[in-house]
Amino acid sequence: MTDLYLVRHGETEWNRQRRIQGRTDIPLNATGREQARLTGMLLTRRPITRVFASPLSRARETAEIIAAELGLPGPELRDALVERNYGDAEGLSFHEVDARYPEGVEVPGRESRPEVAERVVPDLLELALAHPGEALVVVSHGGAIRAALTVAEPDGGFGPITNGSVHSFHVVEGDLRLVAFDDPIELAAVDPRAGDLGVQNAVEAREA
Repeated sequence: MTDLYLVRHGETEWNRQRRIQGRTDIPLNATGREQARLTGMLLTRRPITRVFASPLSRARETAEIIAAELGLPGPELRDALVERNYGDAEGLSFHEVDARYPEGVEVPGRESRPEVAERVVPDLLELALAHPGEALVVVSHGGAIRAALTVAEPDGGFGPITNGSVHSFHVVEGDLRLVAFDDPIELAAVDPRAGDLGVQNAVEAREA
């Protein structure tokens, strides 16, 4: 069995401004760096052995801060862990998204949630296979984490995926199993101003 701790990156200015990020490479702001530090401190309670991350700078820097708190080498970057591609919605405010793409109108170029799951989940399973018996931190993004959750627990009905939050899984015999959504170790890292993923991402919120 391998333990996976999926962490959402810290806050960025686009998170604060409620703009769709997706693959757009927006760095952490000061709040996001502090969220990463707090999450790293909380994760010292677990026997973490390695840190992995999406190559987008907000995830990479979050992982670097966490790794430093854990006394571990810097993160290994994994392309498959990048955020969902939101196509033409990226860079738009939530009001702009609603105006240009009202409910029922497809956003051009948007990656579907099953497509996200098809790249994220196999990569998580590959990490688990390569590191049996270890505890791994994987820093990624709200849409990518949501896709993994829907595979592990299709009827979960999960709520907020906040900046800096931790969601723990076991991988047993090639099966991704959810242990805790918003693992209690992460409560102090959740910024109450962050809101849920539906507030942070008006496109993501349109799907169950």
